Amino acid sequence: MPFLALLRHGQSQWNLENRFTGWVDVDLTAEGEAQARRSGALLKQSGVAFDKQFTSVQTRAIRTGTLALEAMGEAWLPVEKHWRLNERHYGGLTGLDKAETAARHGEAQVKVWRRSYDTPPPPLAPGSEWDLSTDRRYAGVAVPATESLKDTLARVLPYWIETIAPELRAGRHLIVAAHGNSLRAIVKLLFAVPDAAITEVEIPTGNPLLIDLAADLAVKSARYLDDARATRLPAIP
Repeated sequence: MPFLALLRHGQSQWNLENRFTGWVDVDLTAEGEAQARRSGALLKQSGVAFDKQFTSVQTRAIRTGTLALEAMGEAWLPVEKHWRLNERHYGGLTGLDKAETAARHGEAQVKVWRRSYDTPPPPLAPGSEWDLSTDRRYAGVAVPATESLKDTLARVLPYWIETIAPELRAGRHLIVAAHGNSLRAIVKLLFAVPDAAITEVEIPTGNPLLIDLAADLAVKSARYLDDARATRLPAIP
């Protein structure tokens, strides 16, 4: 039966600065690099012989995946990158300090923008310094101006259905090194998390979530490999 490891990237520079990041290509901090290596050591200790890694096209996820594979002694594993695994787009919140934004708009409103299922932040203004519409990674892609988690799941889902799920059904063990919200979207799908409950699901940085799947991709069991930094998992359906 297949195993799936979901790995949120290690601490990024904007995680450290408490800023909304989204699609902006921010690199890892030294602590983020250490978290990535620890993740690789934990994945190696799990005893699962992974076959392939998927990641977004954002540097912090790519480097986390690379450092993890190196720590596993398996840097040779094939890696496939795709923009559909990117972090959700934070729209007009991009680049803002989270604490200052909460002080200005209220913590309740910011929690809705950050954690709710179907309420996106205000859109990014055209011509913003964070506008990525001309970034060549996204040639031919309609770069969003903002996204809710629902929007994020909608763009992750085709890649899951067409690319990742068939590999799992073939019995391959996979790592997905991505972001808090693209991984929350996958967790929502696999665990059938209700819309209202997804606000309480948090994916910690640099702590692999190892999921044991049945042949039909139903979840058999799941656990974070670093117990000390684990968050509460949804109930298995």
